[in-house]
Amino acid sequence: MKNTHSNAEFDSSNFFVFLLKWRKTLIIIGFAAALVSAIVSLFIQNKYLSTVIFFPANNKSLSKAVLTEDAQAKNDISSFGEEEEAEAMLQMLQSDEIKWKIWGKYDLINHYEIDSTEDFAQTNLSKKWDANVSYKRTEFNSIRIDVMDTDSNLAANIANDIAALVDSTKNQMLRDRAKKALEVVEGEYFSLIEYMNQLDDSLTIIRQKGVYDFESQSEMILRAYYQAIADNNGRAVTEMERQLDTLALYGSAYQNMTEQREFLQERLVLLKGKYDEAKVDAQQNGTWKFVVNRAVPAEKKAYPKRSLIVLISTLSTLLLAILSIIGVSNYKKYIEQSKL
Repeated sequence: MKNTHSNAEFDSSNFFVFLLKWRKTLIIIGFAAALVSAIVSLFIQNKYLSTVIFFPANNKSLSKAVLTEDAQAKNDISSFGEEEEAEAMLQMLQSDEIKWKIWGKYDLINHYEIDSTEDFAQTNLSKKWDANVSYKRTEFNSIRIDVMDTDSNLAANIANDIAALVDSTKNQMLRDRAKKALEVVEGEYFSLIEYMNQLDDSLTIIRQKGVYDFESQSEMILRAYYQAIADNNGRAVTEMERQLDTLALYGSAYQNMTEQREFLQERLVLLKGKYDEAKVDAQQNGTWKFVVNRAVPAEKKAYPKRSLIVLISTLSTLLLAILSIIGVSNYKKYIEQSKL
């Protein structure tokens, strides 16, 4: 029993001796595994990889970049975006709107051979999409879009269309938001214009009464009035008194409306600037990325790596075979020892 036990320990610990002993069996198993995995790999469809790389642009509205004075160039849309813009763009790439547009344009449910009438067809399509399309932010803060497909041209087209849809999707989001702001600013702007027109009409009527500059007129008429009294000119005194009465009647209103109009004119200038910005934002159709590489149809397949499949399958099978042989051998020895 002692001898048998030491032999068992020797067989289990001396791995090279074990391999030499079972070399024929392992060679046959390895050859069979390599042959089977090579044949199986031939049935795996080739897939081609297309890639788009771009940098996100500065995440500022076109109106603020074009219409607003910015000495420090904080709103410069020609500058690259930061990490915040890259993360926002990654989130946008994963939006359902972009996926649905691509799915519909290229009829991917049929291309991926999914039965649209089966249960969970949409879920299966989404899984296929996630397996073939990926996005990531690189260490250089750029965005990379990878698309795998059995059709190299289709992979390139999908990748380029996804990148293009980033702009249209963001523009639509900004336009929807800007239209709400435009409605508010537009209402305020035209209401103010209408009110100022009413002030102008009232001022025109007062001017027709002879009041056009309250302070200077008052000084001038009083000087003429006192001069007429000094000259004992009754007609002139009467005329000056009439003009003074007119000033007393309309002068205060004229001055108040004039001061109010000056104040509202400043507000109108500010509202006009906001109105112009809101109009630009509501109609904007800008580009929010700097494309470094556009996707082109790949000439060589990216998947499967048949040599790698054969190598991994063979090594896995050999490892499993070795463990199985060791297990069976030790079990037999254990049975033999139990009988003694």
